[in-house]
Amino acid sequence: MAKLYFHYSTMNAGKSTLLLQAAYNYRERGMEVLLMTAALDDRAGMGRIASRIGIAEAAMTFDSASDLDALIAAATPAPACVFVDEAQFLTPAQVWQLARVVDDRGIPVMCYGLRVDFRGALFPGSTALLALADTLREVRTICHCGRKATMVIRCDAAGDAVTRGAQVQVGGNETYVSLCRRHWREAVGG
Repeated sequence: MAKLYFHYSTMNAGKSTLLLQAAYNYRERGMEVLLMTAALDDRAGMGRIASRIGIAEAAMTFDSASDLDALIAAATPAPACVFVDEAQFLTPAQVWQLARVVDDRGIPVMCYGLRVDFRGALFPGSTALLALADTLREVRTICHCGRKATMVIRCDAAGDAVTRGAQVQVGGNETYVSLCRRHWREAVGG
């Protein structure tokens, strides 16, 4: 039975690594997969899903205007599973499109993304996935104190926490730090 999955965490928890590993497992069994990632995240190159440990794969890109149901329906051969990286950048309408892929086409969809932004607010795509996904899985990582990291701060060039600005700013290890709630509050002055 197909399901809509949401694997969520903070930055640097290994979400992309898990996605690529799961896709590999499908292919190893002779099944086709479709990998998708947000067009605005081009840190690894346009249309690439990459992990910090050095593995990467080509992926179809989506933006806020993409009809994911139509893109998946047009994929040949038909995928046995769809994997979506950077799922926080999905629109709520696109999450519903993915739910239709699961419900009407019988194709499992595994989404991987951030739950909250640097301000502690949910991303629109994550909000919709938390509401609609059949299965939620937290991918755990740790704060510098050893506690579970559930929050992320955005750092400026001096390494200080930024508390204002656009929700979306693509960046890597030099820009974001995963923290437990206590240390996030200390960093942002809350």
